[in-house]
Amino acid sequence: MKLERYEKIAAGCPDSRVLVIGDLILDQFIWGRVSRISPEAPVPVVEVDRETQYPGGAANVARNLREISPHTAVMGMIGTDPHAHTLKRLLADEGIHIEGIQQDPDYHTIVKTRIIARQQQVVRVDRERKLRPTHAQLERAIAAIEGMLPNLDAVIVEDYGKGLIQQDFANEIAARVRSAGKHLAIDPNPGNPLRWRGASVMKPNRSEAFAAAGRPASEPVDPVEKDEAVREVGRILLEQWACESLLITLGEQGMMLFHAGEEPYHTPTRAKEVFDVSGAGDTAIALFTLALCAGASASEAAEISNHASGVVVGKLGTATLSPAELLRSFSKSEGQ
Repeated sequence: MKLERYEKIAAGCPDSRVLVIGDLILDQFIWGRVSRISPEAPVPVVEVDRETQYPGGAANVARNLREISPHTAVMGMIGTDPHAHTLKRLLADEGIHIEGIQQDPDYHTIVKTRIIARQQQVVRVDRERKLRPTHAQLERAIAAIEGMLPNLDAVIVEDYGKGLIQQDFANEIAARVRSAGKHLAIDPNPGNPLRWRGASVMKPNRSEAFAAAGRPASEPVDPVEKDEAVREVGRILLEQWACESLLITLGEQGMMLFHAGEEPYHTPTRAKEVFDVSGAGDTAIALFTLALCAGASASEAAEISNHASGVVVGKLGTATLSPAELLRSFSKSEGQ
């Protein structure tokens, strides 16, 4: 994509209005250094320097959107515990609309704690208990979506498989978004196989795509255009999900975009250094959706999404990127 075309699309992104629906998570990071092994067990002793906290899961998709568009809202479930208050505060501080968040005293806010030493993750500790929303909670969520849709350009569903996204809820979301003529982007979870139909884009990663298609995993082929296993999975999922576009993220091989009746479109990775891939998928679906809202074609949206992901994997932690960083990535690419 030419820089001039990217700048035209980017100019429309701040006006895009997007709602993110999904599992909300509080990401905690404990940063330190390792200088010795514990005398109690053969494990490293991490001497803590600092701690940071960020909105994670579907909330991280919202963070990525908010870096570019001020019209970003999030919907999900949290508890009434201290972690829930922290998560709401962090979202509000970033200017993300949180009116769609429901709190339930029986729900335990999901927390993922990563301990990092010398730029390496030592261990991750997850605190979660899956709890399906009640009928009343789903009714409130559906009513809220109905009320917000006239003022939205797109809805993103980010399924981390923690219990919020069930088939009935998925059906209601898809039907209402399609009826309103808005973009619908889905990041599916193979551990929670749902019957999605008619989305603007479905965005699994390679392993998720193979699982969703019911095909055994295979080793990547280089060049990826000759990877018949991926091409077959793409054909299966396009039919299975009846989506307009299918974007499969391929890690160090970039991304492959599938569109009915067209040859798959491959965009190679733009990453120069990879420090942390956590959250890269969140960035990918956020920027793909924003680009669609701003008038990009699916292949142009894939290019923008790929550049954005290439930036965030070069950062540690649950990262986002700024418009200036994305512009710099495109500028460097055109100069090569």
